Amino acid sequence: MPLRLAILLIALFAVVSLLSLAASYAVTQSSFEQTIRADLRQDLAGFRAAPNARAVALLIEAESREADPQRLILSYISPSGRIYGNGAISRDDEGFHIVSFDRNRAEFAGEYLSLTDTLYGGVITIARSRAEILALRKVFVNILLISLLPTVLIALSGGLILARRSKRHVEVVGAALDRMTSGDLAARVTPGKRWSDDLVQIGDKLNQMAGAQEAQMRAVRGVSSDIAHDLRTPLQRVALYLEDLRGQLPAQGDAAALADRMQGEVDGMTRVFQSLLQLAQVEAGSPRARFMPVDLGDVCRAVADVFDADAAERNQRISLSLPETPAMLKGDRALLGQMVSNLVENALRHTPHGSEITLKLVQNGHQIALTVADNGPGIPADERDKVLERLYRLDRSRNTPGHGLGLSLVAAVAELHEAKLELADNDPGLRVTVRFGG
Repeated sequence: MPLRLAILLIALFAVVSLLSLAASYAVTQSSFEQTIRADLRQDLAGFRAAPNARAVALLIEAESREADPQRLILSYISPSGRIYGNGAISRDDEGFHIVSFDRNRAEFAGEYLSLTDTLYGGVITIARSRAEILALRKVFVNILLISLLPTVLIALSGGLILARRSKRHVEVVGAALDRMTSGDLAARVTPGKRWSDDLVQIGDKLNQMAGAQEAQMRAVRGVSSDIAHDLRTPLQRVALYLEDLRGQLPAQGDAAALADRMQGEVDGMTRVFQSLLQLAQVEAGSPRARFMPVDLGDVCRAVADVFDADAAERNQRISLSLPETPAMLKGDRALLGQMVSNLVENALRHTPHGSEITLKLVQNGHQIALTVADNGPGIPADERDKVLERLYRLDRSRNTPGHGLGLSLVAAVAELHEAKLELADNDPGLRVTVRFGG
């Protein structure tokens, strides 16, 4: 915008300068021509003061010898037809020409203003050069270039400087917006010293908006955590009552089957509330105080051993690929194990019998990439951000076990460890990658 404004102002200044200089040139040119014509009339009046044609011829001869033919041409054709002076006017198909009487020059170059009249039976012609007017045109062109070019260069330089500065300011605002839209509601716009008032106001409004959204999200998370915390104890008591009731019922029968189903539902609700509480703790960042060096390879190996039996029951296979050296990072071992478990369990649950789930760990210097890939139905690209939200489930997953918190917890654990979570197409299936250390 500053560059466009600078170009617009330059164009406006150029137009105004051209118009003013053109008007000045026209007025000055007209004034010069009037002065030359007045001089011609004055010269003619001086020759009219001569008493006869002979005297006019002598005056013309005398003054023409002193006059510079490049500036003044004097010519008098006497009644007898003889030409006196330093030149004569001739005409051909191309127009009027001034012919020199000098042997070395047949014709004068340049433009002249002339005045012709009859005098004592003869014809007198006086012509003055327009060289001063032509030189005036060059002077005005030089004035235009001297005044306009530096102004254009200075304005363009200033516009470029302002444009670069504004670009940096806009990039700061854009980076904060990108972080906000990606879910980092703690991002804020930090105005600099040379920010314009408009950008400062925009930054303040964005910060107010982000603060309000952050407070709302904090309130929603607080409510869900409070509900989970308050209902966990009653659910545990219900689970104990059901367990006592199941012990008083016969091993078989409709009542026993109903009690078992009720026990399963209560266990599922308990897991949901437990996951909500764990998610709230992770998002609050409190486990960071327990960080210590962890070998992520050992964590992956332990998770694969735990789920091998479940995979075998469904005729599925977990393929484990680990680096030769320990993949060490600083973190919470229990949460990292929960993250890997959620990814593997999610892959086992949403892939058909006979599928292969790949659990791969790649280490490159200080960077570690954890990948869990399957050949199931995958997740559509437009829903990959939504599945990271709490309690969100795809339509096709409504009838499968789960509560929609697995990937939310994975995202929270990854963020707690400053890792980057990526969901991509495995063609077919889903490939989830968690990148640690950059």
